[in-house]
Amino acid sequence: MSSATRSGSTRKVAVVGVALSDCGRVDEATPYTLHAQAARRALADSGLARDVIDGIASAGLGTLAPVEVAEYLGLRPRWVDSTSVGGATWEVMAAHAADAIAAGHANAVLLVYGSTARADIKARRRTSNLSFGARGPLQFEVPYGHSLIAKYAMAARRHMHEYGTTLEQLASVAVQARTNAATNPDAMFRDPITVDEVLDGPMIADPFTKLHCCIRSDGGCAVLLVAEDYVADCASEPVWVLGAGEHVSHTTMSEWDDFTVSPAAVSGRLAFGRAGVTPGEIDVAEIYDAFTYMTLVTLEDLGFCEKGEGGPFVEKGRLLRDGGLPTNTDGGGLSAQHPGMRGLFLLVEAVRQLRGQAGAGQVRRADGTLPELAVASGTGGWFCSSGTVVLGR
Repeated sequence: MSSATRSGSTRKVAVVGVALSDCGRVDEATPYTLHAQAARRALADSGLARDVIDGIASAGLGTLAPVEVAEYLGLRPRWVDSTSVGGATWEVMAAHAADAIAAGHANAVLLVYGSTARADIKARRRTSNLSFGARGPLQFEVPYGHSLIAKYAMAARRHMHEYGTTLEQLASVAVQARTNAATNPDAMFRDPITVDEVLDGPMIADPFTKLHCCIRSDGGCAVLLVAEDYVADCASEPVWVLGAGEHVSHTTMSEWDDFTVSPAAVSGRLAFGRAGVTPGEIDVAEIYDAFTYMTLVTLEDLGFCEKGEGGPFVEKGRLLRDGGLPTNTDGGGLSAQHPGMRGLFLLVEAVRQLRGQAGAGQVRRADGTLPELAVASGTGGWFCSSGTVVLGR
C-alpha cells in the first residue's frame, strides 16, 4: 500500500531530486550556505523550476526552522514541517511530506539540511555536548554524567549479554562500512581498516572504541518530493515512496523496556506493511549508523534477521556492496559523512542506488539489473525515535 493510498488519495508521490552539498572538511561555509548548495543541486537534479516548490521541511538550524531556511532560500511555502526527532527526523519528515502531497496539501516539498558541526568545533565556535539538557525527565539522569554515547554503549553491552554478540561482530560493521566508502568520492574516510584495528583503537565508551563511532564532518543534502503529476516534466527517473512508518519510545533510559529492541521494530513493520513488501524483497538498506550497534540492532528490528541473530548476520561481508544485503553503500556515518542529523543522507543514497547513479559503488542484483526496492531507516536520540521509508522504482 503506498503512502498515497494510506492517506485516502490516489496521488502517488515520487522523489525526483537529490543532492549533497559540499561535504567532509568545509571550513569556509556557513550552515545556510550548505542548505542553499544542496537545495540548488537537488532542484537542478529534478529539472523543475524553483517556483514549483510549495512546501519545505527543515530542522536543526535557526530559532524558527524552517522559517529562516525558507527565507534564506527565497521560498514562501504554504506547507512546512519542523519535526525534530534527531537522526530519524528526515524519514519522519519524508513520511509527512508524502502524506501532504498525496492529500493535495502541497505539490512539491523540499527536505533540506546543512551543518558545519566539524568546522564549528575546530574553530571553537561550539564544544561537544555532554547531554541534550537537564530539564524535564532528563533531570533524573543527567547528574549521573552518562552521555549519549554511553547510553548506546550500555545498550550494546546488554545485547552482548543477552545474545552472545561479540566485539568482533560489531567491529565487522565498521570494517564493511569503510570498504563501501572506498568507492565513494564524497566519503571522508576511504582507507581500509581491519577488525583488529577497530578493536585496538582508543576506548571511547566501553565497548566502543573510536572506530565503532561515527565520524564528525561538515555537510548537507536535499531531497525533493513531488506529486505524480510533475514526474513527466522531471529530468531524472522518479523513485516512488511506497510506504513509511514512525515511532517514538522513550527519552529516559529508565523508561526503555528492552535495551535490545529499537523503535525501528515498529516503524519498520508499519513501513513494510504500507508498502506491501517484505524485508526479504529489499535490495538495498540504508541504516542510521552513529555506532556499530545501531546498524546491527536496526537490521534485526526491521526483520532482516531474528532478534539476537544480528551478530552472525553481519559477519562474512553481508553488508558489502556485493553482499547479501548491501547496507550503507556510501560508507554511512561511520566513514562517509556525519554532520549531525544524518537521516537525509540515507534517502539520497537510496535514491541514487535505485536510479543507478552510484558510480563505482553501484549495487547490482544477482542478474545484473539495478535494485528495485530500498529501505532507509533513521534513528534519533538514544534509540528514542525511528522513521522508516520504503522506496521503489
